[in-house]
Order: sequence, then structure tokens, then C-alpha cells
Amino acid sequence: MMKEIKDIYNMTKEENIFCAKRVLVDSIYKQANLEGIGVTFAETQDILNNVNVDKVTPTDMSKVCCLRDGWHYLFDHLDEPVDLVFLESIHELTARFDVPYQYLGKLRVDDVMISGTDWRPEIPDVETIYRDLQELNRIECITDRALSIGLYIMRTQMFKDGNKRVGSFAANKILIENGRGIFNVPVKYDGAFKQMLVDYYESNDNVKLKEWIADNCLQGTTLVKKQQKAVKAPRL
Repeated sequence: MMKEIKDIYNMTKEENIFCAKRVLVDSIYKQANLEGIGVTFAETQDILNNVNVDKVTPTDMSKVCCLRDGWHYLFDHLDEPVDLVFLESIHELTARFDVPYQYLGKLRVDDVMISGTDWRPEIPDVETIYRDLQELNRIECITDRALSIGLYIMRTQMFKDGNKRVGSFAANKILIENGRGIFNVPVKYDGAFKQMLVDYYESNDNVKLKEWIADNCLQGTTLVKKQQKAVKAPRL
């Protein structure tokens, strides 16, 4: 029996923003590797500090900077809804070295192939996406809502490429603005995540994947832990 997805972290919005900015290099490093950009943490840090890294191609360095730009956009638009405007803007920023200019920030209008499966998503429809996002936003548990929306975006394959990035940013926006942590796939779990993602694509059942993400891919600090540390031992 699958356990219910519950909120793990309980921070204020300001605390979550602080945490997200503290681990920003780590987040970008993990996202880059999930996208097949084989950079180390140190190389990621150098790239973000505008240091040329000989072992990394100029294109991959630019892609890392695109992820940085996506995070900056997220922080600047936390109070806005996760709608098509947000999703298209994130896509335009983060996928500009992966898809031709004419497809940036625009829903795809033709079929797309997905590695590892014969399953094919339908051509995205604006009205259907709008209706589905409205329905998903009714999920009461914030963590469940964030992961459900992020995975929905990945499965729908709204854009020609870069859908995992867009879905990850959408999930993180919802988590951070509500103080529920940060979503990132650890590099050691890249393969497991991608296989479970393919399984979800084929089945349209995200429960197992959300449970796994909650156990392995969320970061943050909890008020409960802070309070426990602050409690002094009683006098005997």
C-alpha cells in the first residue's frame, strides 16, 4: 500500500528562499547532470563565477548559465501563479541552447519521441493544460501539489525539449513560496529517476514516483527540528 504524500518541511517563505539560495550551486550542478551535462560541483561553481573551465565545452557552460537564469527568474516571480506565462518564460530562459529560437517558450505543435519508451504524448492543447493545472492546484498538500504539477509538465511534454527543467522549476516555485523545501535529484539517483519517470509516462500513475521523490529528492530544514534543538534539558 502506497503511503500518502505529506509535507516534510515547514519553513517560512523567507527561510525557504534563504535555503534555496544557499544551495543554489548544488541545485544547478544536480540539474545540469540530470540534463546530461557532465560537470562537477567545482566546475559548476567556477562557471557561475565566470571562470573558464577547459574541460567543459562552451555550449555546456552556456547551458549551466541558463539554469542559473531560470533560478533568478523563479526568485523574482515567486508571487505569480504557475501558469503558461511562467512555464513559457522558464522554457525560453533555460532551453535556448537546446531548441531552435522559433520554438522557445512555445507549445510544441508536432509529435515528440522520448528515450526509453514507445509511448508518445498527445499534442499539447492550451485549454486542456489550463484545466488540468486548475485541477492540480486544488490538491491540498503543498508538497503533493508541487510534485504532481512538476511531473504533469514533464509527462505532457509541452515543449520540444527541456520539459524536465520546466517541470522542476514549477515544482520548486510551489515548494519555495510555501516553505516546503527544494526539489533536486541527487546525481547518484539520475538513472533511477529517469527510469521511474519513463514508468510514470507509460502508466500515468505518479504515486510511486512522488513517494520516491519525497524520500530521496527534497531538501530543507524544519521548524520542528529547530525547536527540538532549542529545548534545553530539564534540571534534575
